[in-house]
Amino acid sequence: MHIVFAASECVPFAKTGGLADVVGALPPELVKLGHKVTVYLPLYQQVRKHLPDAPTTVIPSITIPFEFYNRFPSIVDGGQRAGVQYYFVNCPELFDRPELYGPKGSEYPDNAERFALFSRAVVEASKLLGVPEVFHVHDWQAALIPVYLRTTYYYDPAFQHSSTILTVHNAGYQGWFPPKTTEQLLFPWDLFTMDKLEHFDTFNFLKGGIVYSDLVTTVSKKYAEEIRTVEFGNNLENVFNRRGADLRGILNGVDYTEWNPATDKHIPAHFTPQDLTGKDACRNELVAEFNLKPLMNSTPLLGIVSRFASQKGFDMIAQIAASLDQRDLALVVLGSGEGSYERFFRNWAAARPDRVGVSIGYNDALAHRIEAGADIFLMPSRYEPCGLNQIYSLKYGTVPVVRATGGLDDTIDEWEPSTQQGTGFKFLGYSPADLLAAIDRALAAYAKPNSWHRLMLNGMGKEYSWAIAAKEYATLYDEAAARRV
Repeated sequence: MHIVFAASECVPFAKTGGLADVVGALPPELVKLGHKVTVYLPLYQQVRKHLPDAPTTVIPSITIPFEFYNRFPSIVDGGQRAGVQYYFVNCPELFDRPELYGPKGSEYPDNAERFALFSRAVVEASKLLGVPEVFHVHDWQAALIPVYLRTTYYYDPAFQHSSTILTVHNAGYQGWFPPKTTEQLLFPWDLFTMDKLEHFDTFNFLKGGIVYSDLVTTVSKKYAEEIRTVEFGNNLENVFNRRGADLRGILNGVDYTEWNPATDKHIPAHFTPQDLTGKDACRNELVAEFNLKPLMNSTPLLGIVSRFASQKGFDMIAQIAASLDQRDLALVVLGSGEGSYERFFRNWAAARPDRVGVSIGYNDALAHRIEAGADIFLMPSRYEPCGLNQIYSLKYGTVPVVRATGGLDDTIDEWEPSTQQGTGFKFLGYSPADLLAAIDRALAAYAKPNSWHRLMLNGMGKEYSWAIAAKEYATLYDEAAARRV
């Protein structure tokens, strides 16, 4: 089967979040299953460093009409990697910019035009480079592809048998634009209705994709349930409920070739479930790297690697900081984001330089060292569609403390001392007291070395590879394709 991926991010070309990891890792696994996979991405400024100085243009010009003018993107051949063919939509006036979506803390004002052009260019390019059985589109930036196929291209015989699957990686990001966007993109006004693309008097890209896709997926089974509720649906819960029979949750995998303590090139010592001595070396090196006071074996080292945002639970971390200062523990933090949280962590580290270390920014190698060297990993998210760091932590014997939401709930089992079963610690209510209680349960478990060793091994034995997720997606592609036979 031929599957076309369309997304705004993909490692190693362009990344701001987990979307890029999914689009980078899933296609090669599908190729291993015998599928033909093509990935389309915008040709951003940062993508150019991954291409030859004079990349091959396979389609010199595609006409994309807008209300008062046309644009003429080209399609650049990105070559094959691990059996996956990559193409880039090249429209310099829209994509040759420093950031993917806009300057830090804001968005480019023409994002509707940028990603509408990308979506329509993918449709047009596929007629020349290969029409797939399935278009697998990701998040709001590619969500207009199903809309175009079922409206503008409805009578095009080239797509008579092409089905569409939309994956929602985070329902909090939807692509909201003014009503006039309808005319700018040359859609008829009868699409700007409550049962189609209109959403609280905005033109909503993601809603359109949900309405017009054959199937809708999200990145964990729990999150597929949560987005149908008021608490997590971000005002789209009714739309998700109307598509309930066509909504699936497939847990993201992780790339164990990159995240494996036995082979990780970023950590100072390797270790395995059979020989954990290297983890002690990683812990000692991490303490030194953050200039913390050397720790006794009885003092656990907690780690955080995250984007600094309220979604990630840092408002609760701030509220329990004084209580954590009273406990025998140390903390290392890597991340960036909202200024208030960056200042909070900087101030905390300045006040407790012996026990709290903070690095503002993102450093992939340091992220690996924190996963390897920490004893406990904190992810108290308000919501978390899937989450990857808790899965990395399991493999590195770093015990997660998480809120029971989305993929965190799906991947972490509460430790039960009496049975020696479980892989971490979970709390349900979104409150500082509940978070602190979960941390205290982890500290109590850490104080019992034999039980803690069992807990580490339980997590290290878990398997969340992309090979598992790829088989679930392959079954879904068969289901979607059968609807368009």
